[in-house]
Amino acid sequence: MGVLEQQSGFLQRCRESRRLVLIIVAIALLLDNMLLTTVVPIMPEFLYVLHHRNDSPAAAAANTPSSTPPPPPAATTAAPETSSSAPVTSATLVTGCNCTRSQLGLPPAGEDPGGTAGNWSVSTLPSTTAETTTLSEEQIKHKELVEENVEVGVMFASKAAVQLVTNPFVGPLTNRIGYSIPMFAGFVIMFLSTLIFAFGRTYPVLFIARALQGVGSSCSSISGMGMLAERYPDDQERGNAMGIALGGLAMGVLIGPPFGSFMLQFVGKTAPFIVLAVLALGDGLLQLLILQPGIRKRPEEAPSLKQLIQDPYIVICAGAITIANSGIAMLEPSLPIYMMDTMKADKWQLGAIFLPASISYLIGTNLFGPLGHRVGRWLASLVGLVIIAVCLACIPLAVSINHLIVPNAGLGFAIGMVDSSMMPQLGYLVDIRHAAVYGSVYSIGDVAFCLGFAVGPALSGTLVKSIGFNWMLYGIAFITLLYAPLLVFVRNPPTRQPEKESLYNDKSSVRYVTYQNEEDE
Repeated sequence: MGVLEQQSGFLQRCRESRRLVLIIVAIALLLDNMLLTTVVPIMPEFLYVLHHRNDSPAAAAANTPSSTPPPPPAATTAAPETSSSAPVTSATLVTGCNCTRSQLGLPPAGEDPGGTAGNWSVSTLPSTTAETTTLSEEQIKHKELVEENVEVGVMFASKAAVQLVTNPFVGPLTNRIGYSIPMFAGFVIMFLSTLIFAFGRTYPVLFIARALQGVGSSCSSISGMGMLAERYPDDQERGNAMGIALGGLAMGVLIGPPFGSFMLQFVGKTAPFIVLAVLALGDGLLQLLILQPGIRKRPEEAPSLKQLIQDPYIVICAGAITIANSGIAMLEPSLPIYMMDTMKADKWQLGAIFLPASISYLIGTNLFGPLGHRVGRWLASLVGLVIIAVCLACIPLAVSINHLIVPNAGLGFAIGMVDSSMMPQLGYLVDIRHAAVYGSVYSIGDVAFCLGFAVGPALSGTLVKSIGFNWMLYGIAFITLLYAPLLVFVRNPPTRQPEKESLYNDKSSVRYVTYQNEEDE
């Protein structure tokens, strides 16, 4: 009995530990954003090859009912006027993709009776053919990659768009039933989305997986931030905790692109998503053990979404989050395609180019979680927006992949400054101007985050096609620079009533001592 009591007491202390809750939230954000960014280098390559699945001479021969063997490749160059014919150009383009059917998870040749995945092979044409069609191939490939910007951008934006629609429902729901059940629901949905990504073979199926992830992300992010705001009532400690949680998000963004490109190159499309599904299962078991999902009603009446949206200080903070993340959201679908088009980048480079931004974002969130409270969160965010504008304007000046490292690193660091400053600021504004119930305000914060990642990718394809990649980035840089001065207004936000701030400080002290005593015990 003594051993059972000790084990029960240990488990109870774990469930009351704020640090374990922080670890669970950080892991959930890490896995969600790993899934979010793993697809960044995979989808352009997968869709490009999928579009050319029937284009090679070998595929044409396999799909022809006649038993007559196909003519040799040299036959296509017998006449000068046929040197740029569709079979020659397409075969060369598929060869440029340097990808096999098994790596992309498509069925072997001859085993796809429905024709969904098609039947192609990677073949190399004689050097004389490549020389006569080089100019034509480059022009055609450029046109196709520009067109693909729209398709990839819409897929990437679908997750944020669905999350945007889901957030106003999840926020008030957490106010009524607590954070643990929505948090666990987020894990279940993310797990299902990961499996669909693993075994999806067509654009509509992958689109559904990306959109479904938006529902899970909404549940995880709102519940996670609400938990931290509740468990860390002291404003400075809350900033530190949210900086660490956003560090988990940054780690997911950091690991995702190179992980996806490496696995695609050497293992295949399915493998990275299977790994993520296994990791998600571990996080779900931890949530069951520590959080014990159940209904927990709030003693305080929560402010409505309408009240919070009408608060100009909350709107300014939310707008800063949206503006800060719009630039990187536009780059996610368009930069890999731009690199494929102008820099002839390899597949592994399409994911690796986001490493500087991810590493510096991790540094920025952990540094400005505590530092933002000291120097002023409004000032940290204002400076961050200015740095973002400068870095976005520098990216079009790059003529090689190495030239992208510094502006990407500066971009990630500055976004980390804004996110780690504005997220705790939203909780502080609710404390001093409304009621200390955080579900609704963090649904607004998540809406702001998702708005950037919904509008950015959706617009990037159209903007690249109409005004070009360079002018798209110059435009968003100018908008970011214009928004930065608005943060001066949240320097000293007033309280609703004169006694509200002292009441908030008293409540924070009581809740802080309560949680501290629980951890000491």
